[in-house]
Amino acid sequence: MSAPLFLVESLPVGASFTLAGPEGHHAATVQRLRVGEELLLADGRGGTAAAVVTAVGRGSLDVALTSRGYADAPVPRLVVVQGIAKGDRGELAVQAMTEVGVDEIVPWAASRSVAQWRGERGVRAREKWASTAREAAKQARRAWLPVLAGSPDESTDRVARRIAGATAAFVLHEEATDRLTTADLPDTGEIVLVVGPEGGIAPAELDAFSAAGARPVRLGDSVLRTSTAGVAALAVLSTRLSRW
Repeated sequence: MSAPLFLVESLPVGASFTLAGPEGHHAATVQRLRVGEELLLADGRGGTAAAVVTAVGRGSLDVALTSRGYADAPVPRLVVVQGIAKGDRGELAVQAMTEVGVDEIVPWAASRSVAQWRGERGVRAREKWASTAREAAKQARRAWLPVLAGSPDESTDRVARRIAGATAAFVLHEEATDRLTTADLPDTGEIVLVVGPEGGIAPAELDAFSAAGARPVRLGDSVLRTSTAGVAALAVLSTRLSRW
């Protein structure tokens, strides 16, 4: 089994380090790491360090660093505009998309989103997405933590502007005739993928995104849920871009 990964604000510069705070508590109390066991530290920006536990405290670990590394950011960047979903479906989407390699998630306030992020509720919902992405990145042993856009979400107009500035953009739509599996993909830049909420993408939204340069595509004959469509599309892109 691979060594567990813990996120730190910045990687230690010396040969030893004390992992404390929430990550130290999780390592020492929840995962019960012991002296001699290996772990990974990551700053979420590509930097990593392998370490061995030298002492276990109450909610903290002392570790000795054994090696350091750096992973370049993947190119092209994969950005998913995720329509805000009700219940835990949005969090399920964030978790799975993080595990399969999304680089940025943009919460989108679509016109057919049942849930609306307003005021403090929106702030809490966004924080939940960010926490979900963080934990999923640790589970997947990712050196890069996905960016979560929005404050707390993005409007259709702002999404259209993001599409206009992308190298390529695709809208998953059940009535599209073109398939993502055969679409032309760039080697660099940014690929934006739009996933609608439970109620789908409204015609006016599809028109706005198409006018900004997005291409409607489908994955296959079946209609996927909002919590799984982005994951399936990322799997297609990751394979075609040789990430996998």
